[in-house]
Amino acid sequence: MTSAQRFLLNVPDLWDQVDLSGEELARTRARALSMTDDPRQRMRINDMFRQGREISRAARRQGALLATGTATVYDEGLFMAYGMVFAVTTPRGQELTLPVLSAQLGISSATGVAPKDRVISSAEVPHVGTVARVTGTETTRLTADVDVKLLTMHTMMPVPGQTGDFLVVTMASPNLPLRNEVYDLFDAITSTFRFLTDDGEPVEVAPTG
Repeated sequence: MTSAQRFLLNVPDLWDQVDLSGEELARTRARALSMTDDPRQRMRINDMFRQGREISRAARRQGALLATGTATVYDEGLFMAYGMVFAVTTPRGQELTLPVLSAQLGISSATGVAPKDRVISSAEVPHVGTVARVTGTETTRLTADVDVKLLTMHTMMPVPGQTGDFLVVTMASPNLPLRNEVYDLFDAITSTFRFLTDDGEPVEVAPTG
């Protein structure tokens, strides 16, 4: 099997590979604030943008291979979401199986415990095969004084030809009322993931069964 050297993840056109803290974010924040005069709604919008900046900074600190996201104003309101890819390597002398790795994901950083709605399952990614997935509503500690609840989806992609190594695709959104729609979107984005060779060709998935 040809070894994987790179990866590809297709994201919607309105998502940017940026740190969500620059001029575009400021313009989107201004548009969102202009849509309401309700002080509580304006406070919530400001909180969401503050959370967005902290999430992107946290992704950089944790060594994300890819960080992408969106802050988009629709007629129905503001939608924010983030996508990140991290490399996970098996510690020398230890076995990191999919069940073990799954059990370590989806833990709320603010509390150290798994959310009540956490689900560990399998998923079919067309260009990868059967993978482990963890979903749940996590309370994430961004700074000493900022906790945020996020709908999260972590999907583990085994690296072809490198036993025990994974790329973890993490998707997150603070739009909790849109739970079903958000998870459908995250699944669609994650399903585009594929490993590539140095020449940019897809790495063939070994048949199973």
